[in-house]
Amino acid sequence: MRKLISQFAGVGLVGLVGLVIDVGLFNVLRATALNPDLVAHGALWATLVSTSVAIVFNWLGNRYWTFRRERRAHWWREGLEFALVSVGGLLIALGCVWFSEQVLDLHSLVSDNIAKNVVGLVLGTIFRFTFYRAWVFRPSRPESPALSLPEPAVRSDASIVE
Repeated sequence: MRKLISQFAGVGLVGLVGLVIDVGLFNVLRATALNPDLVAHGALWATLVSTSVAIVFNWLGNRYWTFRRERRAHWWREGLEFALVSVGGLLIALGCVWFSEQVLDLHSLVSDNIAKNVVGLVLGTIFRFTFYRAWVFRPSRPESPALSLPEPAVRSDASIVE
């Protein structure tokens, strides 16, 4: 139970920094280059860009800090799995912004922030934490040899054999 609480707190702290990056970048983009008055579906584009930047930060933070003891040797596979789960969270945020704008016909900066950074954040966090812990960073999961890159052979004198 202590490990679960520690991991949840770690994901929360990394996520909080990622949230600051995401919210800040979203609002800067939405107010400037991706302003919906200038760019069709600007809030959706701003969501895509800001959340993608936060995803990269969150993977690095979770891999090298929160789940540092659970990370696997095959970083590319872990990164791909993290990206897939994160894209699920991104789709949740995009769906919330789309629903707010297209179904509820709300187009203000406040309504976009509520849709993305309140509703989308809560739903996306539940989704991501569940899959990060159960799939991406699960320490007891066996590696699939078919999906693994071969490890270089190492001689006793510590030089790599090709």
